[in-house]
Amino acid sequence: MSETTAHPFSAATGADVRVRFCPSPTGTPHVGLIRTALFNWAYARHTGGKLIFRIEDTDAARDSEESFGQIIDGLRWLKLDWDEGVDAGGPHGPYRQSERYDIYRDVIAQLVESGHIYESFATGEEIEARNVSLGRDPKMGYDNFERDLSDEQKAAFRAEGRSPALRLRVPDDDLSFDDLVRGEITFPAGSFSDFVVVRPNGHPLYPFVNPVDDALMGVTHVLRGEDLLSSTPRQIALYHALIDIGLTTFVPRFGHLPYVMGDGNKKLSKRDPASNLFHHRDRGFIPEGLVNYLALLGWSLTHDRDVFSIDEMIAAFDVEDVNPNPARFDVKKAESINGDHIRLLEVSDFAARTVPYLVAAGVLSEPLTDAQQAILAAAAPLVQERIALLGEAPAMLGFLFTTSDALVHETDALGSLPQNAAEILAASTAALGDIPETEWTTERVHTVLTATLIETLALKPRVAFGPLRVAISGRRVSPPLFESMEILGKSESLARLARLSATL
Repeated sequence: MSETTAHPFSAATGADVRVRFCPSPTGTPHVGLIRTALFNWAYARHTGGKLIFRIEDTDAARDSEESFGQIIDGLRWLKLDWDEGVDAGGPHGPYRQSERYDIYRDVIAQLVESGHIYESFATGEEIEARNVSLGRDPKMGYDNFERDLSDEQKAAFRAEGRSPALRLRVPDDDLSFDDLVRGEITFPAGSFSDFVVVRPNGHPLYPFVNPVDDALMGVTHVLRGEDLLSSTPRQIALYHALIDIGLTTFVPRFGHLPYVMGDGNKKLSKRDPASNLFHHRDRGFIPEGLVNYLALLGWSLTHDRDVFSIDEMIAAFDVEDVNPNPARFDVKKAESINGDHIRLLEVSDFAARTVPYLVAAGVLSEPLTDAQQAILAAAAPLVQERIALLGEAPAMLGFLFTTSDALVHETDALGSLPQNAAEILAASTAALGDIPETEWTTERVHTVLTATLIETLALKPRVAFGPLRVAISGRRVSPPLFESMEILGKSESLARLARLSATL
C-alpha cells in the first residue's frame, strides 16, 4: 500500500468542511490573527461547513484570561460566529487545551505502544557534542540516534536521574502536500529530524497537541498564517502516526495565509498601533468596514471593486483564491473603506452608533434626553457623508450639544478669520434678526445671508461664511452651516454670533 493511499489527505467539500480558529490568549488580538479567523469563518460559511473555535492555553506563563476575554469580545464585535467550541459546546469538547490533558495522555500512550514515539534522554549539549565528534556542524541538531535504545540503556539513563522527552519517529520519506494557497510543496526526506512532542516533565508541546486536537475534532482544512508553514511537515508526520493508530483517517488540507505587513514592508509588529484590533474600534471603525478591509489583506471580490458586503464575501470566498504574497495594512485605505460603509448605513443606525463615541468624549451622557435625541437625528445626515470614522463624530457634532457661552473656539479657527469678520458678523446678525422664529429654516437662513453678504457686500462665499462657521461651531470645518443653524434655532444662533463679535 502506498503512503498516499495509507495516509490520504481530506477530500471534504461542502457541508463536510470543518475548519478551526485556535488562538493562544497571550495578548490583545492582532489584526493578522483576526484576518485568519475571518478567512476560516468565510470559508465555513461559503461551503456550508463548520467553524470550530478552541483556545490553545497551555502556556501558563503567557496565557491570560484577560486576553481570552478580548478574543471573544473581538470576534463578537465583528460578528464572526462559530458552530462548535468555546461557549458554543459540541461533541468534541472540552475546547480549551488546558482542560484536555487526559486526552493527550491517552494518545501519547497509544503512540508509545505502537512505536511511533520513543524516549529520548540526550541533552542539547550532548547532541551538539555528538555532531562535533562526527565532523558535523554542532548546530545541525538531533540525528535520530536514540531510536533504538535498549531497555538496559534506558534503565541506565534513569539510574542517572534523567527523565526522557518523547520524540516522534519521522517517516524516512519525502513529505509533500498541495497547499491551498501556495500549490505543491515538498519537504525532502531528512529535512527535519525526529522532534520532541512531550517534554521530560510530561508536558505535551504545541506540535503535538494542535494536530491531535484537529484530528479528534475532524478538522478537514487548516487555514493558518504563513509563519507556521515550516511546522507543517512535522504535523503531517504526526498525522501519519495518528492514522496508523486509528485516531483519524485522513490528513487535513493546509492553506498558509500571507503575512500582514506594516510600513517599510516588514511584518506588522504587535507594537504597531495598527496591529491592535481594539485601536481601530476605539477610533471608530465599524464591523462592516473593518471586516471588508481585512478581507482585502490577501483576497479580493473582483479586480475593480474594493467595497462589498459580508454576504457578498461569503458567496464568493474560496481559500484557493487567496494571494500568497504579503499584504500591507494601509490605514488610509482602511479608513476610506470604513467611510464607504458608514455611508451605507441607515441614518438612524448611524446615529445610534455615534452615541458611545459622543458619551466617551463627554459630549453626551446616557440616557439621552428627548431634545438630544432630536438634535442627533437631525444632525446625523449632515455628518454621515463627511466622516470616515465614528470617532470623528464628537468633534463634528459636539457644538450642537452645548450653549453659546460654553462653546470653545478652536485656535486655528480664530486664526482663519478675515479682517472684516466683525463687519460680516454685524451684517449677518442684523439681517437674521428680521427672520420670524417660525420661519427659521435652512432655506430662509441661506437666502437671507446670501442676499446680505454675497449680493450686497459683494463678498466671496468662503470669506462671507467663514466667520459664521467659526461663530456657530467654533471650528473651521463643520457640518453644513445653514442646516446647523436651523438645528440650533434662532436664539442660540444669534447668541453665538454675538459672542464671537464680542471677542473681536
